[in-house]
Amino acid sequence: MVSRDTWIVGGAGLSLVLFAFVLSAWFCSLVRQWAPRLGLIDIPAGHKGHKMPTPLGGGLAIWLATVAVLALGASVAGFGRGALPIELAKHVGGVWERAGELGTILGLATLIMFMGLVDDRLTLGWRLRLGVQVALATVLVLSGIRVTLFWPFNHPVLGGAVSVLWVVGLTNAFNLLDNMDGLAASVGLIAALLFVGAQVAVGSLFAPAVLLVLVGALAGFLVHNRYPARLFMGDAGSNFLGFMLGALTIAGTYFRYNAKSSSFNVLAPLLVMAVPLYDTVSVIIIRLREGRSPFVGDRRHFSHRLVERGLTPPQAVRTIDLVTLAGGLGALLLHQLDAVGACVVLAQTCCLLGVVAILEVSRNPFRSE
Repeated sequence: MVSRDTWIVGGAGLSLVLFAFVLSAWFCSLVRQWAPRLGLIDIPAGHKGHKMPTPLGGGLAIWLATVAVLALGASVAGFGRGALPIELAKHVGGVWERAGELGTILGLATLIMFMGLVDDRLTLGWRLRLGVQVALATVLVLSGIRVTLFWPFNHPVLGGAVSVLWVVGLTNAFNLLDNMDGLAASVGLIAALLFVGAQVAVGSLFAPAVLLVLVGALAGFLVHNRYPARLFMGDAGSNFLGFMLGALTIAGTYFRYNAKSSSFNVLAPLLVMAVPLYDTVSVIIIRLREGRSPFVGDRRHFSHRLVERGLTPPQAVRTIDLVTLAGGLGALLLHQLDAVGACVVLAQTCCLLGVVAILEVSRNPFRSE
């Protein structure tokens, strides 16, 4: 039987999702009206697949909804603690202990969102964008938020380097993934939910609460971004989403020494992010093999390759969503598995990606020669 404590905490989490969803959907409506006046319009050209000029700025709406809900939550925790049910009030102290950590993550994610917004408006060079990403990820690490999995990753230098690489990698992975209507937001939503499950399984609530706000904000954006999209998140949104997921996976808890949980749960981020990382690595390899810069956009992404196999864009997005979910579901079990079980789950995800890779390079039987 589910306890009252679980019902109350679960209800609070659902409230965060719903509130962020409503705010995000509303902010997106406002952004769609104001985007033309701000010059935030994506004009079809080059490798872009949309046919009509489409407003950018969805990332600004996602950021606004996320910040607004987190600010309201902080206000309630700070000034309305006495009115909260005891099941929630007992967690407020722990939340305040990590308020500075959340402020750092949100502040840095805000800076990277504004960089993306400038890029949407003026088109910045890739060296400047990458430099800003590395700088902000480095600041995150220097603030104390870094990987501390186990030896040798608990060494500050090695753990810091891995953390910077992870955050910058995910930021760019979602920037690359934002190439088809509804794709980056839906994959981000699925990933965030899986991270919530993997962390709640070991009793963590801080990062899952923030992730649930992000889930609601992404869901509200998808109301406007589903095919055919009426609003794009732009680089502002993809950079913000990737940075937040990267930072929150580092700040999150996957293993507790005083609990009966497996240390292999720390591998959850690799399972959940398997598809975005596969897309990033495969695109870079294709571009380098063809003698082109990996930083110049094209239509060689995972989603575009699926369309070349005969799928429609919505079918390609749903396929990637399902592969992301299938590859990441094992993350929900890692806290219960020993070394053999964890290897089996990792092998299952690798096999899934292997099947995808084979299908991608096989001849399309439905296309005439």
